[in-house]
Amino acid sequence: MSELIEKQKPRKVLLIKTSSLGDVIHTLPALTDAQNAINDIQFDWVVEKSFSEIASWHPAVNKVIPVQIRKWRKNLFQTTGSQEWKNFKSEIKSESYDAIIDAQGLLKSALLSPLAKGPRYGLDKHSAREPLSSWFYQNKISVAKNQHAVERIRQLFSQAIGYELPTTSGDYGIKSRFEPNQDSPYVVFLHGTTWETKHYPEVYWAELIRIATNQGFKVKLLWGNMEEHERAARISEVSEQSELMPKMSLESIANLLCGAHGSIAVDTGLGHLSASVDCPTLSLFSSTNPGLSGAYGNGQKHLQSVYDCSPCMRRTCSIEPVRDLNIPEAHNIFPACFSSLKPEKVWKNFMDLQLML
Repeated sequence: MSELIEKQKPRKVLLIKTSSLGDVIHTLPALTDAQNAINDIQFDWVVEKSFSEIASWHPAVNKVIPVQIRKWRKNLFQTTGSQEWKNFKSEIKSESYDAIIDAQGLLKSALLSPLAKGPRYGLDKHSAREPLSSWFYQNKISVAKNQHAVERIRQLFSQAIGYELPTTSGDYGIKSRFEPNQDSPYVVFLHGTTWETKHYPEVYWAELIRIATNQGFKVKLLWGNMEEHERAARISEVSEQSELMPKMSLESIANLLCGAHGSIAVDTGLGHLSASVDCPTLSLFSSTNPGLSGAYGNGQKHLQSVYDCSPCMRRTCSIEPVRDLNIPEAHNIFPACFSSLKPEKVWKNFMDLQLML
């Protein structure tokens, strides 16, 4: 059981939530809850360097402490002797905290918590994704697993810090800092993701561009690496009204999404960024479950593929591709489960979402 701080609410809290992009964004509503409950509370946030920009957006965050665990764990021996690691340890030990909250629930984050000064809070062995992580916490908190990640983190914070959990939906608390781009009506396609089973077929993206541009919309395509750049370049060729955007910072992407008519996304971190700035978003799901980690917030709609094995929660797929004869040129559709989410159906659901708002 957690030992809640009864007499004096924490005013200075260290948050450990290092990655990934979606997980970091999912943490923001809990910060808003805490700030609304305790006006002068301040958080220092340990987060992956590549996502430190997002952590700095929330007004409850006093200091961002970047880490590079993904880089460091490739060579632990070299890391422990590096100046970079020494600087990180020095910074995390420089303050005393009223509470240290590991909101990740993984060994990689739990191992960082004893480096800081203060009582440690985290999920118990029945609640954490990696049960061994609970061994590092002095205060272990039970949070039911079968619910959305945003709600789990909100519950963790309310129990660790000691305030009543709001009954309203979570508020990311960052939208007001962004300035929408001014342009003719446009939609943003968020096609980049990691697992092969999450990728909406390229030929379907191309058909969606034809549909969107024929209805008077510009389409803007984002990318984060060269593979995504090449795919976006191929897709954008189908219409002069589609635009391959330059490499953009997360803040620039947030501004772009704020001004959009809406976005269509796969299960990807940028889909969660879209949700965090209240951009109406239709998210397409195949192998994963939107009930646990889908885009959360106002104007969010999930479209789940209808297939016997979906959602399978697998990174790779052994199901044979299927042939789709209803598009201009017949193609094999992979992953096969996305054959149930044809472009016409996707666009209809996207336009229905607009009517709901």
